[in-house]
Amino acid sequence: MKTVELLRDEIISGSGVEEYKTKLAEKYNQSYRAMVKTCLELDKITEAIEYVERSKTGNLVEKILSRDLKTIFPVDVATQLQQYRDEIAAGQNQIQQGKAYNPNALAQRLQELRQQRNDLQDQYLHIGSSFNFEQFQNNLDDNTAIVEFYITGDKLLTFIFTGQTQQPIVWQSEPKDLDKLENWKNEYLKAYKAYKTEKYDWQNYLSNRLHELADILSIDDIIQKIQERCDRLILIAHQFLHLLPLHGLPITSNQGEGKAKIIMDRFPAGVSYAPSCQLLQLTQTRQRPKEFTDLFAVQNPSGDLDYTPIEVDVIKSYFNPPPDPEVLVENDATKAAIDSKPLNTYHCLHFSCHGYFNYDKPRKSALILANAHLSPAPAELDPEQHLVLDNGKVIDLDKCLTLDAVFALQLEQCRLVTLSACETGLIDFNNISDEYIGLPSGFLVAGSPAVVSSLWKVNDLSTALLMIKFYQNLREQIPLAVALNKAQFWLRDSTKEELEEYIDNLPLNFVDKYVTKANFHNFNNSDKPFESPFHWAAFCAIGK
Repeated sequence: MKTVELLRDEIISGSGVEEYKTKLAEKYNQSYRAMVKTCLELDKITEAIEYVERSKTGNLVEKILSRDLKTIFPVDVATQLQQYRDEIAAGQNQIQQGKAYNPNALAQRLQELRQQRNDLQDQYLHIGSSFNFEQFQNNLDDNTAIVEFYITGDKLLTFIFTGQTQQPIVWQSEPKDLDKLENWKNEYLKAYKAYKTEKYDWQNYLSNRLHELADILSIDDIIQKIQERCDRLILIAHQFLHLLPLHGLPITSNQGEGKAKIIMDRFPAGVSYAPSCQLLQLTQTRQRPKEFTDLFAVQNPSGDLDYTPIEVDVIKSYFNPPPDPEVLVENDATKAAIDSKPLNTYHCLHFSCHGYFNYDKPRKSALILANAHLSPAPAELDPEQHLVLDNGKVIDLDKCLTLDAVFALQLEQCRLVTLSACETGLIDFNNISDEYIGLPSGFLVAGSPAVVSSLWKVNDLSTALLMIKFYQNLREQIPLAVALNKAQFWLRDSTKEELEEYIDNLPLNFVDKYVTKANFHNFNNSDKPFESPFHWAAFCAIGK
């Protein structure tokens, strides 16, 4: 296993193509799964979760470490680590280019340098192949619980722990449960695809599907293993579980404040997500300004989102007055305009636009900007440059903010990125490399400690109201996950009468208020227009 981890470190710290790194990661990941199963058979649960963590998000951890060296480590240590990295990269390049005078000797030297780098790094932070569960656990507060899922070849593992847990609790499914989960996933994705292309009534069956999922995952049993004093939950999903609103799963546990209905009810201090313990650990080391006053926003680049102008107009009023908020509106919201802005100076980035997850080429997933639509479409389409939307329109990816472009951003002052768009929280679940490849990972690498994103094609009006309430909560100094969860509860539970009163009190003109309230004409005053999880469960808080 040590040899596998040395090879893994060499792969992820190299300068190769990302897709190539991911394919290699898929190969060595089988070894990690075998080690996890062996550790559990020997009742070494702590070691099992360490191997789970070492198998996950390796490329992203390396990217963040490389960019954040000077903020994670003391200056002299960061300088020495950078020297190691530079020398290792130069040596690897010589070997790959066939320019090494003595390849075997150079390979031995590079191995020594990696060991020296790891030894120095481990004095301050156990990360990557040296991830240490105890060090991570010691930084958790007493009231936070973590539930981490891990899918092996024949079962689903669920690790449950807090800052005080002597040893993580592990729940193991039966093989038949994993078969049920696989079948549920296939039906869910099939129905969602039909909803996107044929307007299949997927959203009305969502609540029933979530009840089925809660039963398959044995969510009640898992939640009951968490101590009652824990009021905050961090969920770490795995593979296709990243696509699902786990925070909205129904439970029947009577723990916590009152009788809980869904997981969010059980944890009043917030339910959030992290790609892995290691990425959570790295985002928590980021020091950001306490101020949350400078906003950069993109508003309705495609011009077809009716309630995006209302959303952004209200949200920007919660930040510094003009000229400080920088809002690119409709045709002005181009890729070139974004590239010209000093994004590294803003505390919050808010994108209210169309998003698209590219299942075939996840790194070409994108936020769609102005002038990206190609009409007429080119005769020959290049998958590296063109994206065909569900409605048949062709998009020029060079004029969009793709995941590849997001990785290149510098967001040193950013505290939050909000992706108020469709499918911005989806990731590549088809490979078994356990990498977390999607738009949220790009913004985490770019520097934001937290990202709010969506899991499906969302409704324009309910999203606008949810976002306005979310930022209202943030303005009251409510922690991010709690602010989002409270906004979701509010949207879910508000009656027509309450929504109309809320809209009347927003800083909008008469016409905007009238047009917005017109959507509720067919409801009774006591009806709850957005009670379905389709409206409130799509968004999740990822990161710190």
